[in-house]
Amino acid sequence: MKIDVLAELAQTLEQRKAAAPDSSYVASLHAKGLNKILEKVGEESVETIIAAKDSVTSGDKQDVIYETADLWFHTLVMLSHLDLGPEDVLHELARRFNLSGLEEKASRTK
Repeated sequence: MKIDVLAELAQTLEQRKAAAPDSSYVASLHAKGLNKILEKVGEESVETIIAAKDSVTSGDKQDVIYETADLWFHTLVMLSHLDLGPEDVLHELARRFNLSGLEEKASRTK
């Protein structure tokens, strides 16, 4: 049986969203608001970048995986806070199949 990790995690995040802030890390982030969640996404982005850079010299990619998992997790918390989910991002990625990245970027309106 294949488990859809993103869907399962999104469901758990939605449940924790309404929990008491002192009972759940996710609930505490939601209680602190979007700015705190975005701060965590930014922090995890930087840590992921540093881990990727360090992996080139060390040859150890475990930290890249660990930090990317943290980044994805906090990004999913952000999406949840905005009443979005991983399926919204997956639909957008699917839309981009067979579309040149240059064409896709040029088609965006500012």
